[in-house]
Amino acid sequence: MTAPAELHFLELHELSRLLRSGKLSPVEVTLAQLDRIERLDPALHSYACVTAELALEQAKKAERELQQGFYRSPLQGIPIGLKDLVMTAGIPTAAGMAIHRNRVPTEDATLVTRLREAGSVFLGKLQMTEGAFAIHHPEFAAPLNPWHADHWCGASSSGSGVATAAGLCYAAIGTDSGGSIRFPCAANGLTGIKPTWGRVSRYGICELAASLDHVGPIARSARDAMLLLSAIAGHDPRDPTSLSSACLEIPEIELSFRDLSIGIDEHWLSADVDPVIQRALQQVMELVESLGGTLCPVTVPDTRAVSAAWERHCGVQTALAHAATYPARAAEYGPALSRLIDGGLAMSGVEYQQILLDAMAFSGAMDTLLDRIDLLLAPVQPVAAPTYAQLGALAQDPEANRQLIQYTSPFNVSGHPAISLPCGFTEQGLPIGCQFIAGKQQEVLLARAGMALQSVTDWHQRHPQCAPTNA
Repeated sequence: MTAPAELHFLELHELSRLLRSGKLSPVEVTLAQLDRIERLDPALHSYACVTAELALEQAKKAERELQQGFYRSPLQGIPIGLKDLVMTAGIPTAAGMAIHRNRVPTEDATLVTRLREAGSVFLGKLQMTEGAFAIHHPEFAAPLNPWHADHWCGASSSGSGVATAAGLCYAAIGTDSGGSIRFPCAANGLTGIKPTWGRVSRYGICELAASLDHVGPIARSARDAMLLLSAIAGHDPRDPTSLSSACLEIPEIELSFRDLSIGIDEHWLSADVDPVIQRALQQVMELVESLGGTLCPVTVPDTRAVSAAWERHCGVQTALAHAATYPARAAEYGPALSRLIDGGLAMSGVEYQQILLDAMAFSGAMDTLLDRIDLLLAPVQPVAAPTYAQLGALAQDPEANRQLIQYTSPFNVSGHPAISLPCGFTEQGLPIGCQFIAGKQQEVLLARAGMALQSVTDWHQRHPQCAPTNA
């Protein structure tokens, strides 16, 4: 069989058709991925561990089944990566934490079971920040942005973003508690969906903050992201908070914005937002209108309170999630996660109740807004392609930190779904991301918006050189 010249950068749905037709074999594709990981990942650090034996075993099984005419799903034979907080039987799952570096689960997370049933091929576990908070543990090498090593690659699903962008997997599982699917997608030129809270079971997912944690796909296109989401979504008896319904099928999605209303809050989109992002959003608005959408002026409910309180909101829940090891083993924690938990432990019940009341008010106000419009347009972050030096400066300024997460964290608090997708590039050639937010359980609208936009643009089809240069 003759493989395409850039096999590693095919979109998942394209590869799926080639595998099903017999023009490519799952084993050949998996071997190519493992070879590429071996060559490039020592510099990129996206994988926490590579499961070559398992991947080849799964690829051979998929190949046999396809040759016999047994078709499981569009994910059959597709090599993907799992964020290293997804419990996987027999595979180390550290969640970016030194104290768990030797943890080997004895059972699979629900989404792993579903991906196995879909016929996916697991290449390995992808590196992440400590405990899924902001910073990597000092003992682990942080992934590097394949577009430019000086620039942020997103947190906490950093490895998932880097590996997918660099062609080291065809898609990946990420999690998002304050922006950690959407930030890596914006930084790496990818598309990801933070689903409605409860859309994907959290059983077997290492917890950061239960009410804020969302599990979802990181991929190269909206179609790919929806294919992966469809495989892992649905009710799980082991997670009583999981939703009962599954996602709609991809073929039913119309590639236009016809009859869709898109909310535009001019002030919210521009206040302290880089001009390059504002110009990119303006271009998206023009494309939306050209594809039949209607732009509707709106006022977004005030995001300041929930974004300013996000770290304290998270900290209380994180303290509970880590009660078995913190403070008993506090010396083994990195400084960022320790600070988060200490802050949560120090908070009074009255203070936390005020945070919960503000969260309820914001969520209700967003429900009301999204009853009037179909989608809300937003940037992913106010700073275009930030460098690590810029982020270091932001860390010293609480208001700047609040602004960094003001377009992502409020929708973790409210549980509304969002899709992040590329919307252009900086003058230096680094990706810029935007997002659409929808009403709860309206992921199909997000996929439609993303697929429509990507049907007339090529931003999602541009790829990095994959050399982590500092030049």
